[in-house]
Amino acid sequence: MRAVFAMLNVCVCVLLCAPGAISQTTTAPNTYTECTDGYEWDAQTQHCKDINECERISEASTEPSVPIEPNEAFNPCPVGYEPQGDNCVDVDECELGLHDCQPSQQCVNVVGTFSCQCPDGYSKIGVECVDIDECRYRYCQHRCVNIPGSFTCECEPGFQLASNNRSCVDVNECDMGAPCEQRCYNTYGTFLCRCDQGYDLGPDGYSCIDIDECSYSSYLCQFQCVNEPGRFSCQCPEGYECGEGQLCVNIHGGYRCVDNNRCLEPYVQVSESVCVPKGLSGCPVLWCNFHMSITSERSVPSDIFQIQATSVYPGALNNFRIRSGDEHADAMLVLARPVTGPREFVLDLEMVSLNPLLSYQTSSSLRLFIYMGPYAF
Repeated sequence: MRAVFAMLNVCVCVLLCAPGAISQTTTAPNTYTECTDGYEWDAQTQHCKDINECERISEASTEPSVPIEPNEAFNPCPVGYEPQGDNCVDVDECELGLHDCQPSQQCVNVVGTFSCQCPDGYSKIGVECVDIDECRYRYCQHRCVNIPGSFTCECEPGFQLASNNRSCVDVNECDMGAPCEQRCYNTYGTFLCRCDQGYDLGPDGYSCIDIDECSYSSYLCQFQCVNEPGRFSCQCPEGYECGEGQLCVNIHGGYRCVDNNRCLEPYVQVSESVCVPKGLSGCPVLWCNFHMSITSERSVPSDIFQIQATSVYPGALNNFRIRSGDEHADAMLVLARPVTGPREFVLDLEMVSLNPLLSYQTSSSLRLFIYMGPYAF
């Protein structure tokens, strides 16, 4: 009967202790008051109660932390944390090399773990970071050069990169020391060199070469043509002298002194024998004065003067006429009947240029002074 009673006491004790998992009872409640680590004796309830260590820490840590659970073996902190004093602080896996990011990726530490990210200019394909070819998206106006993680824009010759590093703006080469010898004209993306009157552009496209007008025709001057830089002048033989502002014209058996400036209103003189209109429309764009000499009693018919046009623009149609005469592409002045000198003749020749492609019409006039000497030689 005693054995049975003792067994019943043990069962009752188990049933009483099991529900109180957070407290401890002593085997001798009247005399034994020690508790295990993390607990303390409560005299009021006559039990061991849990100690709240967090309330007894004088200074809380400023780093992200979690309290250390009591009675945990080895590392008592969650994954991504490590114990530091009474707290658990975050582990910087990137700094300690505790990550598994690929060499092409960047390790970024976050609280409790880490993240593998691709640098700017790269995209993640599978587990690797692959360079993005930004040039496929036509960011640049002219040329795009892809580089690892980025791109650069380049411009064609004659342009420079704008402030947005993508657009291209024209460069004014004339303001930047273009190698033109005389005149420079800026154009879109390039420039053009031009020369003053009396010069031709050299084969290099930059230099200007003087035009030897005297070599073009023997009719420019009555006696002697002298080439000068950008122009020419006429000289008379020794012994012939004209007044100031006059031109000496050598003729058969003598000479004539004529006014150097024979330009009439509204024309102004631009060279020794060339006149241009002064700001008026409807007039021939060019008026030239030309002097020539022939002998007396020439056989007829006799060709005495020929003129031919050179087109400035392709497709131009040039017609000559002696005011009310026939129209031709070139003109030949023919002496049709015998004439005895001395005589002087003045003829006005006109060249009409019509260009249907450019829709323009213009004209030039030549006043021809013919001096016939008194002799047939």
